[in-house]
Amino acid sequence: MKMTLVAGALSLLLPAIGLAGEYNLTVDRVTIDTGEFVKEGVGYNGTSPGPTLRFKEGEEVSINVTNNLDEMTSIHWHGLILPFEQDGVPGISFPGIKPGETFTYRFPITQSGTYWFHSHSGFQEPEGASGSIIIEPEGREPFRYDREYVVQLTDKHPHASERVMRNLKITPDYYNRKQQTVGEFFSDVSENGFLSTVKERLAWGDMRMMQADVEDLQGFTGMINGKGPEQNWTGLFEPGERIRLRFINSSAMTYFDIRIPGLKMTVVQADGNNVQPVNVDEFRIGVAETYDVIVRPKDEQAYTIFAESMGRSGYARATLAPEEGIEAPVPGLREPARLTMADMGGMPGMDHGDMGSANKMAEMPDMDHSNMEGMDHSVMMPEGGASDPFYAKGSGLVPTAANGGKFLSYADLKAQKPLYEEREPAREIELRLTGNMERYTWSINGVKYEDADPIRLKYGERVRFKFVNETMMTHPMHLHGMWSILDVGAGQWNPIKHTVSVQPGTTVYMETEVDAPGQWAFHCHLTYHMAAGMFRKVIVEGGPESTQAAFSEQPSEIGGDV
Repeated sequence: MKMTLVAGALSLLLPAIGLAGEYNLTVDRVTIDTGEFVKEGVGYNGTSPGPTLRFKEGEEVSINVTNNLDEMTSIHWHGLILPFEQDGVPGISFPGIKPGETFTYRFPITQSGTYWFHSHSGFQEPEGASGSIIIEPEGREPFRYDREYVVQLTDKHPHASERVMRNLKITPDYYNRKQQTVGEFFSDVSENGFLSTVKERLAWGDMRMMQADVEDLQGFTGMINGKGPEQNWTGLFEPGERIRLRFINSSAMTYFDIRIPGLKMTVVQADGNNVQPVNVDEFRIGVAETYDVIVRPKDEQAYTIFAESMGRSGYARATLAPEEGIEAPVPGLREPARLTMADMGGMPGMDHGDMGSANKMAEMPDMDHSNMEGMDHSVMMPEGGASDPFYAKGSGLVPTAANGGKFLSYADLKAQKPLYEEREPAREIELRLTGNMERYTWSINGVKYEDADPIRLKYGERVRFKFVNETMMTHPMHLHGMWSILDVGAGQWNPIKHTVSVQPGTTVYMETEVDAPGQWAFHCHLTYHMAAGMFRKVIVEGGPESTQAAFSEQPSEIGGDV
């Protein structure tokens, strides 16, 4: 077995040491050059992103991780199904890896597809500690391709992560560079009338919120495979080839809208699981998600891979070309998205300073937050436009393709084949995604992690999770160790994911087969939301053997000193 760097063509080989299936990783201080600024970061085997690990379904792997830092570290194998002791979350799965020590992860590979790995200690992940994983299936893929590339997205900020967190705690809009202008006010007056526009501005003022709060963190440089837009990572092809692009969003905070002008993309995999092919012009990839697409450039010309942030504050860019040195035009950024009252849960006058109204809204037993029918959304909501069942009706975040074509929706995702037999869940657990933007605290059911009891599940049951997003932010929720069956209304064909994005003002359901005993993490994958408290420990009780952890009373190190 060999390790390959994420150089795209997977051509730089690092020999494995010892028996087949044995790998070696070092955790190092590295220098990250974005093309716009240079900063110190954390990487693996001297690089950031780290190497691409190639596994084979059915094999047993041993990964020796040596900590060359002067602080504790860890590696979480994002999306991999494995024994909980190997999951890599300090205080939940294991104690962590001390400076100078080597820890060996050992686990079977029971799946295939595109995944990634990253540190779960402090702010090491946003500082560069991540890499990609390719797992080859035992059998044949249900689709053909001639060449493949990993396309790993990151958002690098010139400020150290600890400084970013301090600034957000002091002034939540510290990094907001897309605030509304006087010009926008007069434009809105022209379109909606003076009284309606003033009423809108006053309502947002009463809530102490801004329509521009789409992204917490702006001022970053988007990168693909460790290269900024000006450095332009390039993947080569022969005209007519089918190219598999394995997109991984390993960003700290940034959702990207991805398109390749001049090429259609066929989505064949989501979060490592094969889906029924969907032809699209553009797709949105949440933080921690992966999507595999097939493209087939027939002409001998260059094509730009353009990944534009959801808030239109920055982008990552790379190129597919028949030879080195050829580039294609780079699109400009589109107009920034603006939140609407639908994204605030449709509650005009809600005070998001203390979220009290939101909590009361969640207590209404028959209210479906994903629909909100019967409420008057006529004020402060765009007329017409595109719709998507996974966004609030009238949301300002509903994506549209730049060329007017097809934009991927969760509703388009159907499993290639069912992973589990369809059955009714034993119970439903409601998780309200809550927060206070002014104090920059994030929580679940109004309780931060350090004050919360664990979520207890029973081995062998099926549980239905109900996410109710009472905040104005999008939250990518990640359950460790078990698959998340996203309810798109397709029954047994519902897609299997490891990360589920929950849009503002919506309710999203997922089901989980509780088939992994032990202790697991469950959290928002936005770095600074997780660090601020949107995190839970999950304890799975029972199972074939007693597998409860020895650390059940220890707090998890979820990020920084907050």
